[in-house]
Amino acid sequence: MSYNNPDNLLYHKEHEWVQQNDDGTVTIGISDYAQQNLTDIVYAGMKVAVGDKITLKQVIGEVESVKSVSDIYNPIAGEVVEVNEQIGDAPESINSSPYEAWFLKIKPDNFEADKADLMDSTKYAEYCASL
Repeated sequence: MSYNNPDNLLYHKEHEWVQQNDDGTVTIGISDYAQQNLTDIVYAGMKVAVGDKITLKQVIGEVESVKSVSDIYNPIAGEVVEVNEQIGDAPESINSSPYEAWFLKIKPDNFEADKADLMDSTKYAEYCASL
């Protein structure tokens, strides 16, 4: 199976992607690998709100598909500055556009330290192939 892993993103072993934004925030979503393995996503919900301080590996939300429910883990510690409410109304957008259907934007506490646990697109592709 082939997966789309854009080079401008970093990836976590739990299949979240991270994009560093010009304003210093980071955007978080789930990868193409995750959405393809979940199949048809029917629900997406966040367990955090704007202003919340979130820690590494904290469960920040969940997605439900026709075959399973999966937690979404936070790959970067920081403060939530925006929650994408649209994914709750249109969870299928995660299947059609996993890199546009983001979950959260956060102001990281220490992005340089946290990104040590993330992979570039090449390493992430190798990781997915090993699963």
